[in-house]
Order: sequence, then structure tokens, then C-alpha cells
Amino acid sequence: MKLPRASGAALGFGLIWAFLILFVLFPLTRIFYDAVTNEAGAFTLGNFQDFFTDSFYLRSFWRSMVLGAAAVMTTSAIGIAVAFLIVRYDFPYRKTFSYLTMLPMILPPLVGVLGFVFILGRAGTVNVVLMDWFGLTEPVNFMYGMHGVLLVETVHLFPLMTLSILDALAKVDPSLEEAAQSVGASGWRRFRDVTLPLTTPGYVSGALLVFIWTFADFITPLVVGVQDLLAPQAYLNIMQFVDRRLFRMGIVISALLVLLAVVFVIAAREYVAIKDYSSLAYSRVERRRLGPVQRWLAVCLLTVLMAVCVIPQVGVVLAAVGRGWALTPLPVEYTLEFFRTVSIDTPKFIVNSFLYAGLALLLCLAIGVPMAWIMARTNAPGRGTMDALTTLILAIPGTAIGIAYIRAFNVPLPFIGIPLTGMWVILPLVLAVRRLPYTVRGSYSSLLLVHPSMEEAAANVGATRLRTFRDITVPLVWKGILVGALFSFIMSIQEASATIFLTLGGWEMIPFGIFTFYIAGSQSQAAALGVILIAVCALCLFVVNRVAGTRVGGLFG
Repeated sequence: MKLPRASGAALGFGLIWAFLILFVLFPLTRIFYDAVTNEAGAFTLGNFQDFFTDSFYLRSFWRSMVLGAAAVMTTSAIGIAVAFLIVRYDFPYRKTFSYLTMLPMILPPLVGVLGFVFILGRAGTVNVVLMDWFGLTEPVNFMYGMHGVLLVETVHLFPLMTLSILDALAKVDPSLEEAAQSVGASGWRRFRDVTLPLTTPGYVSGALLVFIWTFADFITPLVVGVQDLLAPQAYLNIMQFVDRRLFRMGIVISALLVLLAVVFVIAAREYVAIKDYSSLAYSRVERRRLGPVQRWLAVCLLTVLMAVCVIPQVGVVLAAVGRGWALTPLPVEYTLEFFRTVSIDTPKFIVNSFLYAGLALLLCLAIGVPMAWIMARTNAPGRGTMDALTTLILAIPGTAIGIAYIRAFNVPLPFIGIPLTGMWVILPLVLAVRRLPYTVRGSYSSLLLVHPSMEEAAANVGATRLRTFRDITVPLVWKGILVGALFSFIMSIQEASATIFLTLGGWEMIPFGIFTFYIAGSQSQAAALGVILIAVCALCLFVVNRVAGTRVGGLFG
């Protein structure tokens, strides 16, 4: 029996909300419940009191805040400069640099920090050269400490800022800048008083993501020996099951991470909402040609930036193909043995990664594309809440989501008797939830560029909504769907912060394998997995760049 159109639409809408309630709202609610109750289940604020009266945790909190703010400042300085050069000026190799600036995004945090350690660590290439060739008696501490965390986070995250600013700059009407120029405003003043304020939506979304991702990263600090930050403490406290107080404190920290994400998202949305951006729309910008000296200065600056960004990739590749790399500038022997080890002897990391990330991608498409259509094409009740929830998912730290899933789904399911945490399907589910916003944003941004009259014309000649969506809408927005889906896949296959808490034996993905090999001292195997991960993400990113170019920033807004 065929369902009426209205009933079918209502059923789809209900299923989407059921997914969001069950796999987003319920876990987050559960983690807050655990944070405000004691072992007996009674309400208490004692857990938070213990946190805010403990000097160590307070210091970790403020150090995390300072680190996040510092990362925003460093990525802003780089991201705004790069975006402005690429959008507004013409210079040699501009298109090449516009692609290369996205390359750090293919580098998972764990792979990136390992690559930096191989090159800039105490026994890394640079220190070996300084001691052997320049007579230094002690290695220079490039990496170990807060400055090392900031370096890795800046290199890894500045493309987020660049892409967000690129997208915002592409929407600024050039006539506004021309009007400022006509009344005598200098180039710097036009940028400060006209252009930069108009990029606020993009800048705020980029800054929010940079801050929260830095705030929630626990792998990078642990590798460079920094433990007094909130995210590492959440991980360390949860991963030990002996001290119940420490375990409870890990839950409290996770709840705080979620609460801070909610506060930051609300504050950012309110700040953007009080400003008027009605003049913003994609427009063709005539790029100005730089003078000979300025042109090559821009090329030199971007080349230096790209050279710094390539350091971790070089380090990982050398470690993956090198043997006997100890207290020498470069490996003494080269081999492909480590690739054979991780791809043939222990292929589970690669197979699981493609399986789970692929299933997560299918879930993102099945749920994200209809969500985007609901938000862009209907006045359905709750669509604004759906939009806000999508933004919140993007901002919630993976550490908190992983811990929330442990607490929410560690109860045996009816008729099965096995908790969801005991089944491998939980990994595609958490990956889909973590990366759903990219598919939603990619589809939503494309839908906004398609006039509804095209779909109305199909409806007027009798086409059903499903057929209209299939034959009219999808062919017009496929690029946005593809870009969003590929970004969901890229971020899923390199996800570690959420999955590391949920992985059991036999379920390990590539990031977990890298972490396992590294702590076991098998750095070359870890690097080989890292190179494979980089190659897969680079291929996806190449397709994204060819399809969307500088408009990828809409995925993060």
C-alpha cells in the first residue's frame, strides 16, 4: 500500500528527528546526568565543586582557554592574509597555492604531531644537524611543551580559517570597497573598516572551530608531553577504571567541554545575528595584479608557509620508508617493508577504516541531504532547531561525544542482550554523527543557489516530490552533495578523538593503529599507516578542490 505524500514526508521527517534524538541528544543528556549525580543516582553539584576547587584542574582549564585563544590568533593572522591574497590579487602560481593551503587538512592531528617530532624533536633531523654541523651541545626544544602544541594546531587548523574567510570574501560586494575608495580611504583602512567586518560570519565560524578543536585535542598534547589541559585529563581519567573519583572527574570534564561548546556556538550566532549582512552574495571579483616586487614577495611568503606545512608530511614519509633513523639527519636505509607490514600482514586497520567511514558516509547522505532540503525548502516545525543542532554537532569535541556514547549505550539492548558499545556498528554511527554537518552544509549551500521555481515547475506538471528531487534538484546540487560527502569521508577516516574510546579488539581503524604502533615503539609502521591515510585524504581533497574551489568554506559556517 502506497503512503500518501504527506504521510511519507512526515515519516521521513520523524525518522530524521528520531536519529538526532537517539544518537545526538540522548548521549549528551546522559553525560550531563552523570555529571550532576552521585554513585547512588542522587542529584548533586559536588562533582563540579570538586573540579572548581581543585587547583590542578583549574590550571588545566585556564591553560586550555589560553591555548585555544592563542591558536585563534595565530590561525587568524595566517588565514586572513592567505585568503585575502588568493581572492583579491593575481600573482604567479595563485591556483597552485590555493590548493596547497588546504593540504594541512588532510593531516590527522596524530600524524601531524608525529611528523613534526621526527623532524623537530630532540633527536629529529634539525637538532641532529645543529649538533653535528654547528656544534650545539644540547638539542633545541622545538616541540615539547605548550609552544609545540600551538605549532601543530596552527599548521593543522589555519586552513579552516582560510577557507571560512575565502568563502566570506567571495560574498563581499566589491562596490562597497569602491565606495570607500572614492571617499579617500586607504587600502589598509578599506580592509579594516569595510572588508574585514563584512567577513564576520565566515571569520566567527572559523574562529569557533579552531578554538574548540584546539581545546578538545588530547592526542597532540600527550605526544609532546603536556598533560595539564582539559582534553588530555578527560582521556586519561576515563581510560583508567580503578579510581572512581578520577573516572567521575573525566565525565565532569566531558560535560564541561560540551557546555562550553554550546555557550560558544550561541554567543557566536548571536554576535553574527546582530549585524546586517544582507549585501553578501557570491559575486565576481576582479583581481588586482600586484607589482613585480609585491608579486614575488607574496610568492615567497606563501612558499615559506607551505614549506612549514610540508614538514610533518616529509617526516612521516621518511619514517615510513626509512630504516636506522636514529641520531642521523636522514634514514641510513630505505625500504617498503613497513607498508607491506601494515597492508598485508595487518590489513585490518585499512579495511576497517574504509568499511566504517564508507558506512558513515552512506548514513550522512541518507540523513544529511534530506535535512538540508528540509532546512532550505520547507517551513517544517523544528527546522531552526535542526539547523542549530547541526552547528552544535560541528562544535562539540569528539572526546566528549566518545565518552557520551560509552555512558549512553553501555546497557544491553532488548531482545539482543548485547550493549551497542559491544557491537562494531557503533563506530559507523559515531562517525556519521560527528561528520554529518559537512554533508548537511554542502547540500544546504547548493540548495540556496537553486531557485525554487525550477522545482515548482516540475510539480506543476504532476511530478511527485521524490521525482522532482531526483530529476531536478539532485542534478542541480550534486556538486555540493559530493563536496560535503567527501569532507564527511575525509574527516571520518581520520577520526580518533571519539572512536578511541569505543574501539574493541578487531575494530581498529587507521588512527587507532597509528596510536597503537607509536606507543609500542613501532614508529615506522605508524608512519606507514599515516602515509596511506594522507594519500587517501589528498585524493579526496583534490576532487573537492576541483569541484568547489574556494567555496568550500560554506561547509564550516
